[in-house]
Amino acid sequence: MAEIVVRPARREDFPAIRELIHTVRINPTGLDWRRFLIAVGPEDEFVGCGQIKPHTDGSRELASIAVRPEFRGRGAARLIIEALLEHETSRPLYLMCRALLTPLYARFGFVNVGEPDLPRYFRRLKRLEGLFNATAAPEDRLAIMRLDRGGGR
Repeated sequence: MAEIVVRPARREDFPAIRELIHTVRINPTGLDWRRFLIAVGPEDEFVGCGQIKPHTDGSRELASIAVRPEFRGRGAARLIIEALLEHETSRPLYLMCRALLTPLYARFGFVNVGEPDLPRYFRRLKRLEGLFNATAAPEDRLAIMRLDRGGGR
């Protein structure tokens, strides 16, 4: 495939962002196009997206990382994550993902965080997940990870 480029989202990108987030079934709350970076192909076709989402407790989250199925396996997610980490230099930075995906984020320096070390927002979500998802397979459980410094490759 030709070059994938990451750029800031524009207002007109928002319908594609929202549709992809719903398609891949990740958290659809807090979708503000102004926080998103998107990956585009050589003819500016929408490939994928990601954002840094602020929370009321002051924590910040690497969130909404999604790539259209037909573009997966081509490095788009890596490019989006690297660009977001380059733009967002404040630390710590958190993320939530299925436990199965923790090795992907570990390559960027993220580490698993236990409930006692989580900010209020993430601690509340982890407790709710424990109530509603307790019987899920370990790889499908919620993992919360933190990046304390650096980031990228």
